[in-house]
Amino acid sequence: MEKLSGPVRALAVVAMAAAALGGCSNGDPGTPAPDKAEHASPTPATGGAARLTLSSAGGLGKILADGQGRTLYLFEADTSTKSTCDGACAGAWPPLTTQGAPKAGPGVDASKLSTTTRDDGKKQVVYNGHPLYSYKGDGAAGDTNGQGLDQFGAKWFVLDAAGKKIEKNSAG
Repeated sequence: MEKLSGPVRALAVVAMAAAALGGCSNGDPGTPAPDKAEHASPTPATGGAARLTLSSAGGLGKILADGQGRTLYLFEADTSTKSTCDGACAGAWPPLTTQGAPKAGPGVDASKLSTTTRDDGKKQVVYNGHPLYSYKGDGAAGDTNGQGLDQFGAKWFVLDAAGKKIEKNSAG
């Protein structure tokens, strides 16, 4: 077996250390949890209207989700229908955007659905006055890893069918 040269060996050690630490958090509330799996943009893949549904989430009960079953969140820093989450925030918490009027699935109140125009000109879905976001730390439909997190200056919560935040954690 061939020995590695000094610089190559050092690079290998750094790469292994980075891989080992990849799942660790540095405690910075502005740093999102690592992706468990990449998921598509929250904008509908068909380029059409976003669809809201209800999903079961363990101890949280029925919560709002997008058409692919990904959990949706409100950001407490948003005090109106205007989103305050841009830049790195929107990278970690992608806004649910739509082309056309958003659609209400079973159990979702269509009268609570609207949109707001983001600074980039995209239409973000709003439910009961709350701009909606997914969380990059949710790797699969039904994950609620963003529940109660304090990132980018405020907390994030899932919403019930009435469009009100659910403050308890997913464990109960």
